[in-house]
Amino acid sequence: MDPAEERPDIILVVDDDEDIARFVEFNLRLHGFEVLHASDGQEALDVIEQQRPDLAVVDLMMPRIDGLELTRRLRADPMTSALPVIMLTAKGMTSDKVNGLSAGADDYLVKPFDTAELIARVSSTLRRNKEFREVSPLTGLPGNSRIRREISDRVRNGADYAVGYIDIDRFKSVNDRYGFVRGDDFISALARSLHRAVVSVGLPPAFLGHVGGDDFVIVCSPDQVRPLTSRAVVDFEKAADTLYDPIDRERGFVELKDRRGNIRRAALVTLSIGVSLSDADKRFTNPLEAIAVASEMKTVAKSQPGSYVAVDRRRGVT
Repeated sequence: MDPAEERPDIILVVDDDEDIARFVEFNLRLHGFEVLHASDGQEALDVIEQQRPDLAVVDLMMPRIDGLELTRRLRADPMTSALPVIMLTAKGMTSDKVNGLSAGADDYLVKPFDTAELIARVSSTLRRNKEFREVSPLTGLPGNSRIRREISDRVRNGADYAVGYIDIDRFKSVNDRYGFVRGDDFISALARSLHRAVVSVGLPPAFLGHVGGDDFVIVCSPDQVRPLTSRAVVDFEKAADTLYDPIDRERGFVELKDRRGNIRRAALVTLSIGVSLSDADKRFTNPLEAIAVASEMKTVAKSQPGSYVAVDRRRGVT
């Protein structure tokens, strides 16, 4: 697993009231968080420049740069725009809450607050932020961390499972011929085809994730592999045909110029799918190993003409 996932979350507490800051820091550390402290907004910016916290708890009223201005500056900087912020206010007035949220705060806490509420709001804000970051903006599907967690869950449950690694053959030819916008249409079409295929296999529910670009991962039971991939291939090839210009679709290839100005032909896109199986004959206990074998099999699939599914049939304990 990624070491970054195992480290505790780092919380930056920004408050000029030392008593409040110590109270917050003590309780956060008690619940397993690492804590940084800054006395005002300017000091907070200096700390963030040196270290990257996972969340900031920011007091509204502070000298030099107050909580509202600090939050606005964080949101305006691309490097910190996604940093979640919980605003602290002593007033509890609706206008303070509205101003904080309008400045870009993700949540707020009204002083005085108890430990349970502090930990609950910090934990829920961190969870929402991580879930948001893990979702592909193009397809809306979960990304790498969620994929690894899904496989880890299957490992813990002890059930047989399969991991499929999918990408589009000759995808570069689509981008070179039509541009990245059309290329995104092909990726979205594959996401929809895979989603329909995942739904069609029924229970137990299969999982679909988007690694990035034209790479996708499915996690399902071994007996779902064939119906799922068969449905996905037919569905995607049909959808992809409609995305080509009519002249390219009818002749079955696109014409591209290489760097020397020579014309070359690229066949229409197909799918390569590599599958690793974790069952009684071969058991994966590491998600990354299961994905690596599926990726290896995808390379095998690419050596075959047309859309192809390559399943790892090697036996033996790994």
